[in-house]
Amino acid sequence: MKPIRSISIHPQQQHSLSAKRLLEKTDLSLTQGELPRIDTYREGKRHLHLDVKKGQSFHRCSAFGKDYVCCNVHVLDQISNCPYDCSYCFLQSYLTNQTTQVVTDVEAQLNEIKQKTAQQPWRFFRVGTWDLGDSLALDPLTGTTSELIEAFSTLPNAVLELRTKSDCVDQLLNLDHHQRTIVSWSLNPADIIEQEEHRTASLTQRLEAMKKVMDAGYLLALHFDPMLVYPGWEKGYDNLIDDIFRFIDPQRISWISIGSLRFNPEMKKTMSRNFPKSQLTAAEMITGPDGKMRYVKPLRTRMYRHLMERMVPLLGDNPPFVYLCMERADMWDKVLGYHPESANHLDYLMTESLDQRFPNLVHQTPTRSDYCAKDTAREPNG
Repeated sequence: MKPIRSISIHPQQQHSLSAKRLLEKTDLSLTQGELPRIDTYREGKRHLHLDVKKGQSFHRCSAFGKDYVCCNVHVLDQISNCPYDCSYCFLQSYLTNQTTQVVTDVEAQLNEIKQKTAQQPWRFFRVGTWDLGDSLALDPLTGTTSELIEAFSTLPNAVLELRTKSDCVDQLLNLDHHQRTIVSWSLNPADIIEQEEHRTASLTQRLEAMKKVMDAGYLLALHFDPMLVYPGWEKGYDNLIDDIFRFIDPQRISWISIGSLRFNPEMKKTMSRNFPKSQLTAAEMITGPDGKMRYVKPLRTRMYRHLMERMVPLLGDNPPFVYLCMERADMWDKVLGYHPESANHLDYLMTESLDQRFPNLVHQTPTRSDYCAKDTAREPNG
């Protein structure tokens, strides 16, 4: 990871824990001011801005859509942009301001989470910080994740998910998390990490980090998303699965997601411009109902089935919950043999799995009637 070159901070955050930590961790000076505007993708990765909470920051995942089976996960808008440089990253054509931002006004964000989760006391909320950036890549500098972990350890009906491609976990190992934080990794074969996931931790580094947090009592999650087509992909994913389960115990995995490369049509040109050596856009693709380009359905089916056939025998008799990300019901039927009837139904199934596999994690036994009343994807009010 290339170092942050400059840092700015909102005046209201100059005395925050993150500001104090940064002064200890870097020789760079902190310039006070409002969020600067940087329009260049890679230049934005070199400037870090510590910001105040603005408006509502806790909401359902932005990928939610009626044409696909969505898991109803909620996200906290704490991070925007990422110091890593993956060739397929949607942020390179999505962000209107490329400045790397971290909201360090953690107390205000926690107040919003507490207020909204209290409105649905029967629901067990899964909350991630990864919607617009890596959950842990910047944490050794800012320390905001430690504040979140300690706060979530006492929340009655929520669990925090930190998703990363880093090995930045040492600062987490001695925290009192009470198993209310799940640390997850986005995973691809080692050669893809080297060729397409620039500046990220290597596969070995990620697996060693997984082992560290597992030994520290955290639950894990795995995200094979996006799966990528390249020459020899079958063998690559076989080796990946074998490597993972040499490091970790499948009984400590909370859930596993599977998805494939997808992007808006305009991003194809952006990827080619930013990563001229990448061949990821050369495969045959179609445009789905959401307007995103994807591999053709027979290829996606083959990819998912291949991964499942290799992985399922290693998951044991009490396996973690496996779900497809951004796929329609017919793909679920082809790969998993069933499909949830709605986002709320999938939310219920994932909570039921957690409740059965990890006693005392879920605050109350979930019922389908609670989660699926009127079969609508209800949102807590702001």
